[in-house]
Amino acid sequence: MKILLTGGAGFIGSNIADAYASAGHEVFVIDNLSSGKKENVPAAARFVLCDIGSDTAAEAIRTFRPEVVNHHAAQINVRASVADPKFDAEVNILGTIRLLEACRRNGVRKFLFASSGGAGYGEQEVSPADETHPTRPVSPYGAAKIAVELYLYFYRAQYGLDYTALRYSNVYGPRQDPHGEAGVVAIFCERLLRGQTAIVNGDGEQTRDYVYVEDVVRANITALERGGGRSLNIGTGIETSVNTMFRTIRDLAGSAQEEIHGPSLPGEQQRSCLENRLALEELEWYPRVSLEEGLARTLSFFREKIRTSGTW
Repeated sequence: MKILLTGGAGFIGSNIADAYASAGHEVFVIDNLSSGKKENVPAAARFVLCDIGSDTAAEAIRTFRPEVVNHHAAQINVRASVADPKFDAEVNILGTIRLLEACRRNGVRKFLFASSGGAGYGEQEVSPADETHPTRPVSPYGAAKIAVELYLYFYRAQYGLDYTALRYSNVYGPRQDPHGEAGVVAIFCERLLRGQTAIVNGDGEQTRDYVYVEDVVRANITALERGGGRSLNIGTGIETSVNTMFRTIRDLAGSAQEEIHGPSLPGEQQRSCLENRLALEELEWYPRVSLEEGLARTLSFFREKIRTSGTW
């Protein structure tokens, strides 16, 4: 099928683009390269450099006429969303609405949306949290993700534009950028492999649900045809503390660094973990890659990146 993928030069998006192209789909990537890299886009995909809210993006949908739009482009920096909620809303809410308008005008069948479980639910009352958990985001970034899900419901009810929102937990794996707004896995991998100091924020007992990017890609493949009208958690249902994550990566990297703790980040959630039972029912999806295997693969990627280029 014809699939237009926003953010397809980024960490998660480019891995999805690879899988779609390998499966024989016709892929059109749009990305403004604010965090993505052009070399991540598969050679088989068409590529246009533009913002999601631009006339160019709307024209790409009009001329390409995709059956599915997979929306991964976003302002992803949670702290930046707190500092500038207006800019975050302009990109993550208004930019998405402009895409949805282009979709309804041009006969797009389905809209896949990269949402967030951790940021959307906020501080969890129960763990793991299922999809009925109250959505009480504590950042504009999380609020935008939930707002878009509500707009998706409206566009399906009003115009028949089907959708699936995938509420990711903490995604990690090859191509994650260890700089900027990066996940702790990428930061620890690069710094420990380089022999640099890796800092654990706070006491390190805050927990996250780490899901490997290859498993996330499989959810995006299955959701092309399934999960219509649903918001689905994509996580492992397993909590891992930052301390445990550090020790595991340190041991796999062969580093001797002891734990070094820095100040806590203001407003950081203490626990985040997602139940995935509904994804199993709707998508026949479950995570296949264990944390240790995923970390070993991720370290291998970073080790090769450092060996061949010296820089990220």
